[in-house]
Amino acid sequence: MKNKSSIYRKVLVLTAGLLLGGCTKNFSDLNTPPTTVTNIDPALLLSKVQKDAAFSEGTETANIQVGSWVQYWAGGLVAPTSRYIQQPDNNMWAAHYTLLRNLGQIRNQALKGKENDPTGRTKLAIARILEIFIWQRLTDLFGAVPFSQTTEDATDVNNKPVYDSQQSVYEHLIADLDAAIASINASDVSYGNADFYYKGATDNWKKFGNSLKLRLGMRIKYAAPQLAEKTVREAMSQPLFSDNKDNAAVPTFNDAQTTNANPILAQFISGSPDLRYLASAFVATLNDKHDPRLTFIAAPTVNSRNSGTPVYKGIGVALTDALLSGIIKDDYSTASMTTYFNKTLATPIPVYVFTYADVCFFKAEAALMGWGATPAEAEKFYQDGIRAAMAMQPYNITTIPQAYIDAEFSLAGLTSEKQLEKIMTQKWILLFGRDYEAYAEWRRTGYPVLTPGPNQGSTNGTIPRRAVYSSLEALLNTDNYKAAVSGLSNGDSYLSKVWWDQKK
Repeated sequence: MKNKSSIYRKVLVLTAGLLLGGCTKNFSDLNTPPTTVTNIDPALLLSKVQKDAAFSEGTETANIQVGSWVQYWAGGLVAPTSRYIQQPDNNMWAAHYTLLRNLGQIRNQALKGKENDPTGRTKLAIARILEIFIWQRLTDLFGAVPFSQTTEDATDVNNKPVYDSQQSVYEHLIADLDAAIASINASDVSYGNADFYYKGATDNWKKFGNSLKLRLGMRIKYAAPQLAEKTVREAMSQPLFSDNKDNAAVPTFNDAQTTNANPILAQFISGSPDLRYLASAFVATLNDKHDPRLTFIAAPTVNSRNSGTPVYKGIGVALTDALLSGIIKDDYSTASMTTYFNKTLATPIPVYVFTYADVCFFKAEAALMGWGATPAEAEKFYQDGIRAAMAMQPYNITTIPQAYIDAEFSLAGLTSEKQLEKIMTQKWILLFGRDYEAYAEWRRTGYPVLTPGPNQGSTNGTIPRRAVYSSLEALLNTDNYKAAVSGLSNGDSYLSKVWWDQKK
């Protein structure tokens, strides 16, 4: 025993001597591997978040769940959530917090301390605006979320953050957005070509921020009308998106890997054939309106095309096993083979993030309320929205058929609620491919009116009203998770509503 103890002491002394001998003024340099990344370029972080955030909204995963809830797509047997069968949304939850952590690195690491420096000030402001955009999407999906106590610093991680109420999150986002917009300076260094949206153009980012503020305000219209009106009026008084050149979008490359193709195209290339069919409500709406976008969005059924008389027909959503077993797939429409499912397009369809048409429809709705515009102006904003939506890729329609104009462009003689329904139905068509935003707007306004599918699922045949928290939260952040769930009317389920979902 003594021998072992003596040897152990000698090893300690020798080790200590080696360590002391190795201490030099260049210790840090000598002990840092030459290939280690010690600080990430904020431009790379911004690019990655822009791309990942945009693509995630229209991926096969989003389409078969949220996209089927708002009845763009019909999920089929392989997608239980599309049939209202509840599952925790682990991937959706984790993906959003990954995006937020990446943006947090810009603030807490890459550009820390440069808040008032021309080399960092505007970059930080742009990253913060994008962060607010993602925070809104996250809380819109789930409701209360960990917000104020979340940390992006890897050296100081809080594994058990409290959940902030959605009302509190929205109040902070609005205030933080004002500060971020005010920090943008045209003379500062920006992101340049690393910025997929605007190549670092500060005027565009101010418009993006103001337009986002308009969206934040409109979202809480029924839950906090006073704050909503104040927020909307302030946004309406500032420069907003003014044409399609202001659209925020991420380019795609159809001849590249599927990760760089439009998500709907990637769904066709690598996804299950059962997940390529459009929902009946969406196709029927386009059909009934004789909408010129129909042929760009939907392909005629195989059997009708073979017969020489093209027919467009969608599949019902949330069908029972018996109904699904009787479906003949060649009698239903997939997305268009000439646009979304076409890998050889000379100009690939970009993934849209936020557009001028969105803003037009928000302005039309605000005008109905008299918030920053008069009710008489609502029709013009509404018409501007339709024209802008049709002029976007892949439609590029600049001459709208007169019959469509006669049927759809007027709001005259309708009640304000019927006017809102027309506005929101056009917005629903616009938002095809942007499932999360379409889902939020449908829940907020109730338009378009959607009939649930026949499968009862976990909701007694009701279209889900929110996503379900990650199962890891219940295991690892138990007390705070339970506190958040206690504030939900039907617990952590598809049937509970988020705070702003209060329209009577």
